[in-house]
Amino acid sequence: MLFYSFFKTLVDQQVTVELKNDLAITGTLKSVDQFLNIKLDNIAVVDDERYPHMISVKNCFIRGSVVRYVQLPSQAVDTALLQDAARREAAQPSTPQQANVRVK
Repeated sequence: MLFYSFFKTLVDQQVTVELKNDLAITGTLKSVDQFLNIKLDNIAVVDDERYPHMISVKNCFIRGSVVRYVQLPSQAVDTALLQDAARREAAQPSTPQQANVRVK
């Protein structure tokens, strides 16, 4: 949940998303969900010569499982706050998810 909360703070920021198929897309982050699915507006493909069919696309929805990297603007990331949140999440006792636990 840490990354989901973090990405929610970056809504309306310019980000670059690199996919597992080597396609890199720059755009304005409009929404993100708990599966880290991403919606981008005003997109531009980084290598438009390699992907000319993407020139006319203006917005897209990216499934979280196909994302390799997300490049963020450095001024939008508060590293001290992120490290503190990571420490707090690591210190919480882990609770097994009900769907994955079988009790006999």
